[in-house]
Amino acid sequence: MSETAAPESTLPYPPVHKDKKFVVLSDWDGTITTYDSNDYMTDNLGFGKEKRRAGNLDVLSGRATFRDAFREMLKSVVANGHSFEECKEILRKDIKLDPGFKVFYAWCKENDIPVIIVSSGMAPLIRAVLSNLVGDEAAQEIEIIANDAIIHSDGSWEIQYRHPSSGFGHDKSQAILPYRDLEHPPTLFFFGDGVSDISAAKHADVLFVKEKPGGENDLAAYCTRESIRHVLFEDFSKALPIVQSIVEGKKSVDEVVGFPVV
Repeated sequence: MSETAAPESTLPYPPVHKDKKFVVLSDWDGTITTYDSNDYMTDNLGFGKEKRRAGNLDVLSGRATFRDAFREMLKSVVANGHSFEECKEILRKDIKLDPGFKVFYAWCKENDIPVIIVSSGMAPLIRAVLSNLVGDEAAQEIEIIANDAIIHSDGSWEIQYRHPSSGFGHDKSQAILPYRDLEHPPTLFFFGDGVSDISAAKHADVLFVKEKPGGENDLAAYCTRESIRHVLFEDFSKALPIVQSIVEGKKSVDEVVGFPVV
């Protein structure tokens, strides 16, 4: 798809924060959480980790679109007879929060910096897990831009993509680019970890890429291959001082991510 043609969205967007100096946008699965919930479902309830990783690598190499590979992952969970409500309860029980996120979010809230979840997952699952991890109040305050789910009368379910015409399914750049059009655009921080974040990677001012155990560092591999400046981080407690240094004017964006190659 051409980068100049915005894909049509089947789902609404929250209003742009026009008066903020800084905005944080973050992937959810495997970034704010310690384990990607969709990977968890696929590995344990669907066709398994080996096939799932093969699909991830096909996306990274350009042999498959994220939209199609992700749909196949979720279809394998449904094919094995797992209802949406069952998946929601399993994820509420088993998915854990990044150990530094609560403090990071509290600092952002205190400093009037919006934190927006931009996810290729499904909003109902994210809300269910988020409320369990941070409480109902914070879960309602945090904006979520994601896909949705369609539940059929026979109990089966499928993902409803925000951008079905896009190979990304959800083109995350569309959550970032409206800020670029503002008269006084804010400094944008984006946090991600995997192939679902490729569409957003080059549009943030400061891109944080989470280091993952087990060698599943797909976003880091993509950024290195495409020469996209980024900051590696282990968890949000390590990212917070870096964000603070920019917000407080102690460091510039270029000092943090490196100066562009001319």
